[in-house]
Amino acid sequence: MRRSISQRRHRTRPARGRFFLWPACALGLIHAGFSLYWALGGRWLLATVGQFAVQAAKDVPLQAALLLAGTALLKAAAAVIPLAAAYGRFPFPGVIRVLSWIGGAGLVVYGGVNTAAAAAVLAGWIPADPEADSQGLLGHALLWDPLFLGWGACLLAYLFASRPARTEPGA
Repeated sequence: MRRSISQRRHRTRPARGRFFLWPACALGLIHAGFSLYWALGGRWLLATVGQFAVQAAKDVPLQAALLLAGTALLKAAAAVIPLAAAYGRFPFPGVIRVLSWIGGAGLVVYGGVNTAAAAAVLAGWIPADPEADSQGLLGHALLWDPLFLGWGACLLAYLFASRPARTEPGA
């Protein structure tokens, strides 16, 4: 006999899909690592973010360093906290799960749209300003935004795979 949805019990599957969390965490930590590297004065690949970032590092180095350090901290937290919560090492797993759904969707949209837009400009499908930043466009089309997209996709894959299962009582 089928029972209504309201009569079904929920059973969580915390271990399911955890293998998606590890690459999600790694991709987030790559982002965080570069932000920290730039905050500490490194300049490798900074031009691939955009000339505005290079100029800010020259013109207002302390403010740029503080902004990048804060960004690194936020990215690292966003990468590590869902993993810690999945292993029961962080409080409020339900809140973390909701925030992870929102964050994962945001990363997929942001990374996907910006990857596609930068690639379309580089391919000539969208006209570019004569002074367009080609290094920045390449960085966003081939590196930074695909990393955001992959991070979000892996996080969403974990959340989907580990969602609560609806089971019939006694099943």
